[in-house]
Amino acid sequence: MTDHAATSVSEPRTGVWFIGARGSVATTAVAGCAAVAAGLEPPTGLLTQAPEFAAAELPALSSLVFGGHDLDGSPLFKRAEELAEQGVLPHRLPAAVAGELAAADARIRPGGPLPGDPRGDEELIEAFRADLADFVRTERLARAVVVNVASTEPVPDPDAPRLPASSLYAAAALRAGCGYLNFTPSAGLHHPALRADAERSGLPHAGRDGKTGQTLLRAALAPMFRQRALDVRAWSGANLLGGGDGAALADPAAAAAKNTGKARVLRENLGTVPQGQVRIDDVPALGDWKTAWDHIAFDGFLGTRMVLQTIWQGCDSALAAPLVLDLARLVARAHQAGISGPLPQLGFYFKDPDGGPAALAEQYAALLDFAAALGAAR
Repeated sequence: MTDHAATSVSEPRTGVWFIGARGSVATTAVAGCAAVAAGLEPPTGLLTQAPEFAAAELPALSSLVFGGHDLDGSPLFKRAEELAEQGVLPHRLPAAVAGELAAADARIRPGGPLPGDPRGDEELIEAFRADLADFVRTERLARAVVVNVASTEPVPDPDAPRLPASSLYAAAALRAGCGYLNFTPSAGLHHPALRADAERSGLPHAGRDGKTGQTLLRAALAPMFRQRALDVRAWSGANLLGGGDGAALADPAAAAAKNTGKARVLRENLGTVPQGQVRIDDVPALGDWKTAWDHIAFDGFLGTRMVLQTIWQGCDSALAAPLVLDLARLVARAHQAGISGPLPQLGFYFKDPDGGPAALAEQYAALLDFAAALGAAR
């Protein structure tokens, strides 16, 4: 596979503004994009580099400009070195793309709100909007996409007087005229208070909660049981994970937000809600690696009872980063083509998408149709 949208000197530049810009996913995306664009690494996992997307006129990887918000002040290069030590990035990659990491690091602005921050929601939204506008203006970007890859928030209280942080950033994206992606289960643009603003904005947006491992398997396997008329009685699972996600999901309220998307995949694909739930355990020693186990109890012909078990052991950042790059390119191209509103065509990437089919194969077909439509748009 090659970079179908080869960059020329005059090609417009596209901004990718990460919320959680110094986290593992964002760091892996920045380093990985630079490596693939320079031909240092193959584009494994980058679906938008496949031949099926060659005519979609997506922005080239080399045209992407990264920045973002984060509460952490650690340099991206240091974070990349840590990821290399853990085996997430190739050992020599941080040094090879040090220039790109430094450039992105210089564009990261302080996020918020921090504990004790006296600013209200309106002040915070305006501050974030100003950061985005400055990014677009200073870097001479044709457009920008805001991508939420921050830690998962608890489900917000509907009576809370303040918006959650993810929704403050989403509101700022709308005001700055940027497309928006929510790769987390957090409220973001799905907060009821932002619904009217999103509809009026004329901007494309998609989410939420990236589908990288356990739920990816569920979206592939659940349709199989239904297509074979097998009765799934119970579907239980466990997630063992470390890193920032493990710490964030140790909060039962945040874990509940995460499990909403996992349950939706089963409900929509099976037509029923089987017994069982997913237990999420924080295991710091695992670092960026995750082990996901599923136990599926089902009945066959004449009520014969059977079981399928799966174990998925993956590196979260390496699974998520190429999806984030795919999505940023697709939403940027949709914005360029004048497509607005929610993008159910991108459900292939999400646990909790904005409509569309639920089965993985059907979601993939919808994505290819969307790529063809982008290619036909002007």
